Amino acid sequence: MLQVKNLVKRFGDKEAVRNVTFEVKRGESFGLLGPNGAGKSTTISMISGLLEPNDGEIFVAGVNVRQNPRAAKKAMGVVPQDIALYPTLSARENLTFWGAMYDLSGAQLKARVDEALEIVSLSDRQKDRIDTYSGGMKRRINIAASLLHRPELLIMDEPTVGIDPQSRNNILETVKRLNGQGMTVVYTSHYMEEVEYLCQRVGIIDHGKLIASGSLDEVRHVVGTHSTIRLRVRRPDQSLVNVVTSVPGVKQAKLEEAAVTALVHNASEALAPLMNAVNATGTKVLGVEVEEPNLEAVFLHLTGRALRD
Repeated sequence: MLQVKNLVKRFGDKEAVRNVTFEVKRGESFGLLGPNGAGKSTTISMISGLLEPNDGEIFVAGVNVRQNPRAAKKAMGVVPQDIALYPTLSARENLTFWGAMYDLSGAQLKARVDEALEIVSLSDRQKDRIDTYSGGMKRRINIAASLLHRPELLIMDEPTVGIDPQSRNNILETVKRLNGQGMTVVYTSHYMEEVEYLCQRVGIIDHGKLIASGSLDEVRHVVGTHSTIRLRVRRPDQSLVNVVTSVPGVKQAKLEEAAVTALVHNASEALAPLMNAVNATGTKVLGVEVEEPNLEAVFLHLTGRALRD
């Protein structure tokens, strides 16, 4: 459904996207994971035809985006990071306008608007102006606008940023349901738990470069059998991180709010030495959590820093 080959984008002297290559199979959900400023949105803008790459090729449903952008765009629905709605129009008026941009009209347009409102569970608020909506409701109508022409490929760029947990869950469930019905999804986020919940395959991008890609299990395998031990303490500092890093079996450690987190080869073997080392500094351990490898651990392993740093 989507092929991205050696994609490059420069802004002046800065190379924002550096030879990014990946594929998304028809019917799968692919997550593009990385911190803010990693190059996710720039990559999405090139795929959707909003930015011209300096180099590389993009194919959507077999159509070259650079050579035939109009045909490629007909296969795509794009949910931008920013709200792309007219605030003084109602939800229905917004969707009717955007549907007309997809060459829909008459009874077909009305039916598609009804369908999109139903998908995002906002039929009961369709006559209300967008500027009366909550942030989460605006994002749901943003999604509805991308579904009017029943795209084969749905591209979502950070669709849950800055919204309440209930709206976030509603959006995640909507995306999960659409993918289960056969829609191909590309989902960008810096929330690893969203990507792990929604996506069968994932690419991790940092500083414009794709540093890992594959199925969730394949990407997690990058850190082997490493586990994460989180020691909750009252006032963690860098000196405590240095102590934890020096314990045998600890591969990496980082500072968190009210905790120090260690990536270890074997949690059961490393836990006691870690506790002893921290206690020896006079620091009281308030709690301990052990986690199996996840995408956060993969990112820390690959970059030496936390996903949201």
